[in-house]
Amino acid sequence: MIQAKGYAAQDAETDLAAWNFERREVGPHDVQLEILYCGVCHSDLHQIKNDWFPGVFPMVPGHEIVGRVIKVGDHVKKFKKDDLAGVGCMVDSCQTCENCQEGLEQYCLEGSTQTYNNKGRDGVPTYGGYSNNIVVREEFVLHISDKLPLAATAPLLCAGITTYSPLRHWKVGKGHKLAVLGLGGLGHMGVKFGVAFGAEVTVLSTSASKEEAAKALGAHHFVVTSDSAQVDAVRGSFDFILDTVSAEHDMDMYLSLLRTSGTQICVGVPSQPYAIQPFSLLGGRKSIAGSGIGGIAETQEMLDFCAEHNIVSDIEVIDIKDITASYARMLKGDVRYRFVIDMATL
Repeated sequence: MIQAKGYAAQDAETDLAAWNFERREVGPHDVQLEILYCGVCHSDLHQIKNDWFPGVFPMVPGHEIVGRVIKVGDHVKKFKKDDLAGVGCMVDSCQTCENCQEGLEQYCLEGSTQTYNNKGRDGVPTYGGYSNNIVVREEFVLHISDKLPLAATAPLLCAGITTYSPLRHWKVGKGHKLAVLGLGGLGHMGVKFGVAFGAEVTVLSTSASKEEAAKALGAHHFVVTSDSAQVDAVRGSFDFILDTVSAEHDMDMYLSLLRTSGTQICVGVPSQPYAIQPFSLLGGRKSIAGSGIGGIAETQEMLDFCAEHNIVSDIEVIDIKDITASYARMLKGDVRYRFVIDMATL
């Protein structure tokens, strides 16, 4: 076994702390990374606190992983020692079902294996990127361009693909009016991709103080959703709303902002179920849709697109010892827009 060290939650009631553990040996089809940076996702906090479902403890969070290849198995063809590489939200799938065959491993019919808080197909718990190394089968490792700053690339492995994938799936682009609801880790990437794809982008936010930041990211318009006059002015105007909010919010009000046949795409994950009046959907043939991450091929496509168009996340680099304080700041929205852990501080 390979010795590893990281930060783990021992249960849902305790803060993250240093923990030593073991990774499997590098098999013939595996790649081992030295983890250099790991992004901090809102879902990391949800999962260590059992907000969504009972967790697998001890839990080492982290699924926005970038680093350098330090060892490859004998049959690995796509990576070699010293390559820059990344690992996102999943590390395995059945590879044979209909969805996997279509490049939709994230929707594997047998269930994809998540990078942490899950058990692998061998029954062994998975541990994430708040650690110094990771071993992953070659098919789930991604190439990282050296054109982009490595730390700021890390959040692309979750926040990036979570917003890129639905915009590509619904073919959002030139001629569309796209609203991005929420300007956080997901929302700021939604703005960047929406603008890059040619859409007319409006940010919807409860906070008037975010307007300057939204415009700096490339947004064309900004609406304060607590101002009824501003909301009334945009009712029935958007083709799509990319909903990145992970807290409870008034779905009926936001659905009223869609044009006929418009779609609200939900990528945030509130702890409580949505409350929606049926007539909010019926009155205008509107849709609510959901989207997770992308498959491996689409994630690589996104990374290549970002390298070509110089798109990365806006980040604040932190020491691992500051992770609990950073979670508190994240809950307050006190980060623009993603924390990234420098794993050299482990």
